[in-house]
Amino acid sequence: MIRVGSGLDVHAFGPGDHVMLGGVRIDHVAGVLAHSDGDVLLHALCDALLGAAGLGDIGQHFPDSDPRWRGAPSSGFVEATVAMLAGRGWRVVNADLTLLAEAPRVGAHRAAICARVAALLQLPPDAVNLKATTTERLGFVGRGEGLAAQATVLIERAP
Repeated sequence: MIRVGSGLDVHAFGPGDHVMLGGVRIDHVAGVLAHSDGDVLLHALCDALLGAAGLGDIGQHFPDSDPRWRGAPSSGFVEATVAMLAGRGWRVVNADLTLLAEAPRVGAHRAAICARVAALLQLPPDAVNLKATTTERLGFVGRGEGLAAQATVLIERAP
């Protein structure tokens, strides 16, 4: 049996000098406003994984009202989510991620992001894809007020 899940996350820019994207620190003129480290790629990925397995969403498992998650690395959310899936007999097959942002540019970081996400998902690097696009200066992303990410995953019953 196979299942597909999709996820979406959005964060506004705020004070700071970097953003976390796919578990990789990227220098930027701003940080993000978030309870955890605000990694939009990994948050969207968690929602996609949880959705595929019928386990709700990231807010149910890692609520921003819980002080345990203040400043927490989103990589821990992914690891915990993968463990939840494994405990229910699922394994990840692949992940396709899309970053929507005017900045920062991620081309130079693409390989590192894919490798990090693949490691978190316990997959080979070629099972993770990252696309990046702008919104042609439209909306909050286009105005440089924040960034967004989408994720699609395929999971299957573990052998």
